[in-house]
Amino acid sequence: MIDTLTIVGRVATDPTQAQTGGGVPVTNFRLASTHRRFDAATQTWSDSGTNWYSVAAFRHLGENAKASLRTGDSVIVTGRLRIRNWESNGKHGTSVDIEADAIGHDLRWGTTAYRPQSRPQTSAPDASTGSSDARAVEDDVDARGPETYSSAFALSWSAPDVEVAGSA
Repeated sequence: MIDTLTIVGRVATDPTQAQTGGGVPVTNFRLASTHRRFDAATQTWSDSGTNWYSVAAFRHLGENAKASLRTGDSVIVTGRLRIRNWESNGKHGTSVDIEADAIGHDLRWGTTAYRPQSRPQTSAPDASTGSSDARAVEDDVDARGPETYSSAFALSWSAPDVEVAGSA
């Protein structure tokens, strides 16, 4: 069974990049998550222990994590939980791993500047038909950079009309 969860914590190790046996880029780092509680009687904060996770981020997510994250950064990680038992040199243990689907800075504790990455066009449109075997960059929302959207576009955009249940 694979569970999806969201963890808020701090990057405990600088991200390192490697490749899987199949050549897929993967970035790994450790994540520490400590729950803090406020004791109203003593007016003090106390930690209730730290949970440790090994995070793996593949492909573009991993490359962007490697370029963006540093030890100590406060982050939010969403992904699939995997719990593995291991044995090495007569020692036994359990590893709690997260295969990340999304990673972002926790903006409660700081600011960040988002810079979208452009992706190269994979094939040129056929001149006779105007079609392409792959999506063209201009059709790929993820490939659009900030220059694609002018402030006039942003100001002219409006939310679609949506009927809310129970309203007339």
